Amino acid sequence: QVQLVESGGGLVQAGGSLRLSCTASGRTFSSTAMGWFRQAPGKEREFVAGIMGSGNSTYYVDSVKGRFTISRDNAKNTVYLQMNSLKPEDTAVYYCAARSIGSRGVPTTTTFYRYWGQGTQVTVSS
Repeated sequence: QVQLVESGGGLVQAGGSLRLSCTASGRTFSSTAMGWFRQAPGKEREFVAGIMGSGNSTYYVDSVKGRFTISRDNAKNTVYLQMNSLKPEDTAVYYCAARSIGSRGVPTTTTFYRYWGQGTQVTVSS
């Protein structure tokens, strides 16, 4: 059974940093694109960052470019999201997601991702 487990969320002041981790089990995701999404109260789940299986290509929503960095360690079946210069508007539940084997590209919509973690809360105080 495939599982994605996120960790690293918490409460931080504006300008601070957090590092989220997502560890996969049940199969290897080294050839699969993975992404981070977030959902704030009353809003739709939105794409934050994505990374190809090789780790060579990364993608970001404009609002986090220059502040967030996605990376992966395929030996550990883990994807990371380093979040710096956090803002109150970054407050949300952050979800890790993975595509099916053989899928191509890093889409920004939720429907293209097959596996999801349970989410981790990130709260940024002003």
